[in-house]
Amino acid sequence: MNREEVYEQLTVVFQDIFDDDTISLEDGTSAKDISEWDSMNHINLVLGAEQEFGVKFKTAEVAQLANVGEFVNLILTKLSK
Repeated sequence: MNREEVYEQLTVVFQDIFDDDTISLEDGTSAKDISEWDSMNHINLVLGAEQEFGVKFKTAEVAQLANVGEFVNLILTKLSK
């Protein structure tokens, strides 16, 4: 799976969690860009991504993420193992 495919699938996860089909993700997208992105929805995003990509994230990995680009990189790292 390449970066573009991860973005496409992750965008669907975000749109589903936030019930907003207009969400478009970029490397720099972060919680400050989506008003409903609170701690509960952050957990929902992580769980949704785990389910979508068939991977598991460690709490320490997720805690270090600053934006969507870093999340995509983490997903790609997990998928390559």
